[in-house]
Amino acid sequence: MTETAKASSTKDRILDAAEQLFAERGFAQTSLRDITAEAGVNLAAVNYHFQSKDHLIAAVFDRRIGPLNEQRLATLDRLEKEAAGRPLVVEDLLRAVLEPVLRMASTPEGGAFAANLIGRAHTEPGDVFEHLFTGQFAPVITRVLAAARRSLPDLPDVELMWRLQFAIGAMSHIVAGQRHIKVVSGGRCDTSDVDGMLDRLITFVAAGCRAPVHSRTKGEPA
Repeated sequence: MTETAKASSTKDRILDAAEQLFAERGFAQTSLRDITAEAGVNLAAVNYHFQSKDHLIAAVFDRRIGPLNEQRLATLDRLEKEAAGRPLVVEDLLRAVLEPVLRMASTPEGGAFAANLIGRAHTEPGDVFEHLFTGQFAPVITRVLAAARRSLPDLPDVELMWRLQFAIGAMSHIVAGQRHIKVVSGGRCDTSDVDGMLDRLITFVAAGCRAPVHSRTKGEPA
C-alpha cells in the first residue's frame, strides 16, 4: 500500500468510527479517545488529519451532506435556467431542498446517518449546528431563501424563514421517525415508498408556505 493510500485508509477509518459513535452516543458524549479506539489508530492520526474534534464533526457531515448540497445547488441551477427569470414553482423549490435527504435516508448506508446525526445536529445542546451552518449549509440556505422570496413575494422575510424552518423540521422528523409512523399506522404507512412519502411531504409543506399570514401583535392571545 502506498503512503497516499495508507493515509486515505486511516482517514476513512477515523471518519467511519466517528460517524458510528456520534450517531450512537452523541457529539458531547463521544471523545477523541473513543474514536481512536474504535478506528484502531492513535490520537496523533486524528490530530494530523482533522486538527480538532469540531473539524472532525464537520468532516463527518461534509462527507455525507456535501454531495447532497451539490445536488441541491445543481437542481436549483437547472430549475432557474428553465424558468428563464420567472419565480420557481413552490413545489419545485421544496423538492430541490427536501428530496436529496429523503433519498439518502432510504439507502442502507445513508439511513442510519440521516436518522441519527441529522437529528442530533438540530437538537443536541452546544454549538454543533452553528459550526455546520457556517460551512456546509450557509450557501444552500442563502440560495434557497433568495429563490423563496421570489416564489412567495407576499410573505414577510421573518415569516418566510419560519416556514422554511418548519419544512426542514418536517423533513428531519420523517427521516428520524420512520419507525414511529409504521407503529402508529399499524404498517399501513409504507416508508419504503420514497416517492409517495416525498409527494405527501411537499404537498403538506407547500400548503403551509402559501397559507395566509396570521396578523397578531406580540402578547395577543393565540
